[in-house]
Amino acid sequence: MNDLAFNDPWWLILLKVIGIFAMLVLLTLFTIWWERRVVARMQSRIGPNRVGPFGLLQSLMDGFKLALKEEIIPKTAHRAVYWLAPVISATMAFIAFAVIPFGPVVSIFGVETPLQLTDFPVSVLYVLAVASIGIYGIVLAGWSSGSTYPLLGGLRSSAQMISYELAMSMSFVAVFLYAGSMSTSQIVAAQEPIWYAVILLPSFLIYVTAMVGETNRAPFDLPEAEGELVGGFHTEYSSLKFAMFFLAEYINMVTVSALAATLFLGGWRAPWPISIWESANTGWWPLLWWLLKVQLFIFVFIWLRGTLPRMRYDQFMRFGWKVLIPASLVWIVIVAAARVVRNEMSVSTQELLLVGAGVLIVVVLGSWVLQIRTARQEKRDVEEAAEEAAKPFDPYAGGYPVPPLPGQEFTYTSRRALANAVPGTVVAAAAVTADATSDVAADPAEEDRNA
Repeated sequence: MNDLAFNDPWWLILLKVIGIFAMLVLLTLFTIWWERRVVARMQSRIGPNRVGPFGLLQSLMDGFKLALKEEIIPKTAHRAVYWLAPVISATMAFIAFAVIPFGPVVSIFGVETPLQLTDFPVSVLYVLAVASIGIYGIVLAGWSSGSTYPLLGGLRSSAQMISYELAMSMSFVAVFLYAGSMSTSQIVAAQEPIWYAVILLPSFLIYVTAMVGETNRAPFDLPEAEGELVGGFHTEYSSLKFAMFFLAEYINMVTVSALAATLFLGGWRAPWPISIWESANTGWWPLLWWLLKVQLFIFVFIWLRGTLPRMRYDQFMRFGWKVLIPASLVWIVIVAAARVVRNEMSVSTQELLLVGAGVLIVVVLGSWVLQIRTARQEKRDVEEAAEEAAKPFDPYAGGYPVPPLPGQEFTYTSRRALANAVPGTVVAAAAVTADATSDVAADPAEEDRNA
């Protein structure tokens, strides 16, 4: 397949490039419309329904509107970098698709060629490298705007991308160990009996979580964060440049979804019930299965946006460094050990799956028991705190007046009770009660006459 990918005539390569470009633009327009419709349905609204059938042309009209709007450039902006930043983001989003396989070998105008622009032994690393370069577009956009909020968004983006790219990269290691290759086409071919999302479920879950953070989507859209940073790194952008950032975001969604389908869901191969059909994985039919898998992941993006609130920045970074990355490292060790056991001791895949299921059950039960114990301890702590707060407050318990804690009430005592108290003892706060204002304002001579 690699030979076919490199031996295409120039006109066929050009046709593939144009086809990929057109498909990504159309998928972006459809994804924007679909997101607006799905979120509207979740919020009991209608969504776009005016332009075109079911509002399908609304995204296209919004794109024309953005392109025709006046472009406003801040005076403090660095014009060259300000112009270059959206170009970098959009370009990297497009060229990352060069190694994604859409289907098997087909005939195009009499030429046998795979439905893939190109492929080489380290295709997955190429995608990661291109995604890393795309970060520069966001960071430079924040810096070149000459404004505070875009700069904060750019700094957040750089830290976020670096953190979650580590977890994303390590989730691929288990796939490489099982497939024996970093080529996307070879990884798809290695998933013919069973998908890696089944046998490498922790890697799949880590990647799905990391890809949401990598694309700056809710609940991980900290570089934008409209509630705190106005619009984040693209606050000072308008017109066509803003549209390019918008385009790059949605193309990145399609890219990470396509990569997830390629590495974990069998790529263009048909799912199980359909795979019984002999022609399911031949011809142009695999392109349909690939599109359905990509749209499934995009629906997950939309679902998360309409369901979950935005995380706090410290929570987000803590989750990446203290949960995802350690979990990835532990899982890599487990997979490597399983491969060694299988190769050295001639253990079948079914036996490994049974042992892995047993270990997983033990871990889940252990975590459940630990969670129950922790919940009980927290409940006891809350009850003890409530009992302590319910006790009468004695401002002189420490030997000097202290202010009450939140939830505690200060009970005033009369001066006669304090004067008649035995030295070395403390009068309880509830022993003698009186009106605070009358006690404070009372005259000592009048108090003696009343006595």
